[in-house]
This record gives sequence, C-alpha cells and structure tokens, in this order.
Amino acid sequence: MKPKLFSAFSLVLALAIALAACSGTPPATQPPASATEAPAPTAAPAQPSVLTIANSTTFPDIDPSTSFSNDSAVTSNIYETLTRYNPPGSKDVLSPQLATSWESSEDSLTWTFHLRQGVKFHDGEPFNSAAVKFSVERTKTLNGGAAWIWGAVNSIETPDDYTVVFHLDYATPLDLIASSGYAAWMISPGAKDKDGAWFNAGHDAGTGPYTIESYEPGQRVILTRFDDYWGGWKAGQFDKVVIEVVEDPTVRQQKIESGEADWTMELATENLASVGNNPDVKVVVNPSFQNLVGLLNTQKPPLDDPKVRQALSYSFPYEVFINTAMSGYATQARGVIPAGMYGSDESLFQYPFDLDKAKSLLTEAGHPDGGFELSMTYVTGNTVEQQAGELWKAELAKLGITLNLQPMAWEAQWDLGKGDPANAQDVFVMYWWPAYVTPYDFLFNMFHTEEQPLFNLGYYRNGDFDTLIDDANALSGGDKAKAESMFQEASKMLVDDAASLFIFDQSNIHIVRADLKGYVDNPAYSHVVFAYQLSR
Repeated sequence: MKPKLFSAFSLVLALAIALAACSGTPPATQPPASATEAPAPTAAPAQPSVLTIANSTTFPDIDPSTSFSNDSAVTSNIYETLTRYNPPGSKDVLSPQLATSWESSEDSLTWTFHLRQGVKFHDGEPFNSAAVKFSVERTKTLNGGAAWIWGAVNSIETPDDYTVVFHLDYATPLDLIASSGYAAWMISPGAKDKDGAWFNAGHDAGTGPYTIESYEPGQRVILTRFDDYWGGWKAGQFDKVVIEVVEDPTVRQQKIESGEADWTMELATENLASVGNNPDVKVVVNPSFQNLVGLLNTQKPPLDDPKVRQALSYSFPYEVFINTAMSGYATQARGVIPAGMYGSDESLFQYPFDLDKAKSLLTEAGHPDGGFELSMTYVTGNTVEQQAGELWKAELAKLGITLNLQPMAWEAQWDLGKGDPANAQDVFVMYWWPAYVTPYDFLFNMFHTEEQPLFNLGYYRNGDFDTLIDDANALSGGDKAKAESMFQEASKMLVDDAASLFIFDQSNIHIVRADLKGYVDNPAYSHVVFAYQLSR
C-alpha cells in the first residue's frame, strides 16, 4: 500500500489554522462595538515557510549513533559534527562546525579540537568537551552502523570545557573522520539513558538547526526550526521541513513539477530532459562518490564458486544498461572505489559483456547449460535498479539461467540480507556512498568478514583481504601513498574474485524548484539536503 501523500500546501494550511486557534494571550476587555461600528481589522497570522522534500526511501534508523542508511536525510538536519567536508572546488577540504579549530601531533596520534562556545542542545544542555566525549563513547559502545570510524581512538581527555583531546592507537586523519555523515554526530548527554527505541519514536538530542516535530515511520518526518540555534536565523530561511517518503518515481516527478515538492531525486533518466525544460525546475548534475553494485552471495551455491561469479560478471550488459537506464549520467565502474576518489585505480580490469566467455566459465564450473535460478532484490520504485534486472534477466536466459526479480521496500530488502546467507538473496543490488571520504569505507563495509551481516551482503570472506585493508587504514594517517597502493591491491582482489557486479559510478542527479536559493550538492553527504542553507 502506498503511503498517504501529504502536500506542503496542506501542511501550511493546517499550521495556519493551528496558529490562528492557539493565540496565547486573551484580548483585553473592550466595550461592545456599536451596531454601526466596523470591527477592528486583525492581522493574519504569519504562515511558516515550508521546505518539502520528496524522498525515495524511508528512514530505517534515526538513532544518531547507529544510523547508517538513508536516514541521513533526517539526521543531517538535526545533528552536527565537529568538522564539515566541503564540496569539490572549495578552497579547503574541511570547514569548522562544532569545532572552531584543531591540530594534531607530528605522528598524528594525538588530535586536539577547540570547540565552539555558546552552543545549546535541543534539550537545553550546553555543548562542551564532556558532550563530545559522551557522543563518541556512546557510539563506540553501541558499536553499530559506522562506529568503526572511531576505531583508532584509545582515549579521550577533556582538559577544559572547550578543549577535547583524542589519543589514537594508530595514525589516522581524525579531522576527516570527524566530518562523517554517519556516527560522528554530537549528542546531548541528557540522552545518556535513552536507547534506539526512544530516538526512533521521534525524539532527538542534537544541536542542529532543526528538531523533530512529528514522525510517522514509513511516511514522513516534519522538522521545525530550533529557535536557539547557534548559527542564528535570517529572513527567508525555512521554518519547517517536511521529508516525505514517496517511493513511486512518477509521483515524485509530479510533485516536483507541480510545486508540491521542492527537492527530489531518482527520477527516470529518460525524463530528465523534459523535466529540465520546465522553467520552474532545475536538474542539478554533479560528480559523486556513489556507485551501484550487485553483491553476489558468495556463501550460497552456485555462487560460492568463483568461476560462476566471474561468468555472471561477463554476462551483464554494462554498456547497454548504462546508456538505456542512465542516459549518459554514469560510467562503468572499475572495482568498488568510485572514479576520481582517493584510492581509485584507472588500470583496474573491467569485465566486458561477453556471453561466450560467460558460457565457457559456466562449462568449466559444471553448468554448461546453466540450469539454475537466481534471485535478485532491489528497492521498489527504483527504475534504474529495475532496468538493471530486466536487461540482465534477458541475457542470463540465453545461458539457461533464470533470474527472479524481487522489488522490496528498502527495510525489507535489508532485513532479508542481514539474515542467514543460505536463505538470503543471490544478488543484492544497492547504491553505496561513503560515511567519510576514504576507500576503507567501501572496502570495509561491503567486503570485510562479518559474523553478523550488516552491509557485507554478499557475505564475502577473505582473511588476506581483511588484513590488507585494515593495515592500509592504519597507514592512511601517516603514509597516504602506501595506503592508497594497498587499497588498490585490495580492490584488485575483489575484481579477481568477482565478489560483486561492479556496475557503474554515477553522477549525482537532484531535481530542485527553480526558486530555491543556496542549494549546493555535496558528494560527501550523498542525497542530503541541508535545509538551513536554503531560502526561497
């Protein structure tokens, strides 16, 4: 069942009625007006300025310590980090956020952050060094989502209210880590006794410009501005943000074109030209650090055989798919590290589309005529993932392989993948973007051995690979060039093992209303709208 859709107009109307009905001060006693006296004019209540986002997926977890999915659309407007990664082309890689400055020791094992003063959490608690220590330690203790980003942290000192010192076990760029869009959020110590259920019931404990007004899981979240936000407020900024779940891409397109939504994504690429011709709409296209993969279930026959996985890698029609589904907005991937990002390798082998080679490998693996079925899961309403499945299904049929396509809501797909690999999908199709900009994010999350699956949803297990990327990560704060070489070697291992279909590296494509001012896409925070930066 589709969620009941909720327009920005409806919200404004409802809020206006509520404001009109809830005036807090009774009028002074007045003598009755004469029959001929006109009633005194009353000023209409100011209507709140509302930003409406038509999001393509739901928000599985809005606990800031464990959130590690599409929930960033919500958390990024409620919580803040110590540093902020700047968009490509900026003068500096990072800018201050809740930290105003920072420095490291020569060996990068000690990092000192100087904190912004006068900042309040939404619950009134002051932001200080104790809050930083609490936030990082809570995230490390819960050890969910992207908690791994703090893996190097051995201890945290708070010499005064506005200085925090991190001592590390190995050199790592902690200033970059502190900008992460996951697991680096600062959380009020007032939430020390709160668990994930409390956060996911629609409560929050951030310092950001917005706080949660209401939350309907699976449908929408409504944010309202935090009046005591340290950055202050200017005329024209948005008082409310409605983040509405709209899985149907046709409905998302209708909403953005009609003005019911101000921002959306993941429209059918063949429609982008006509959408862009609408003078009220802008199509924003930028490079991204995002790719599309098809993780192959390496623990389930017949995909536990590398030759079968290699055959499948040769059977995918990369060029046709990219031209058809992406209309030139993507390029075939070389491994899992996106092109142009630190750690990518232009010399890495790409599997071409070659059914003869695929058939030869299947024959070597004992499947000369195919003769087996595979299941592929993808997100309901994602036309790109759907087309990937449909095109691939036609080619696999030529090899005697049946591909069963299973569109699913994201949470359902993810829950299936996190279960027993023996009962899970054969191919898990999903997009990936980094928590912070490092090859380790892609390599660790999707391919490092896990006892309980989280995002290694191909269940890849390779001890040599694990050691290589862990060692490279430990070197990345000191010998960056050596670390990059090791990350590239690890990427080659994945390609040789055909641990996944490495489908494409894509452009970020976002559709915004033309009257929206201040929108800048930042690939470090993929598909996040920082509402505070915007006005109409």
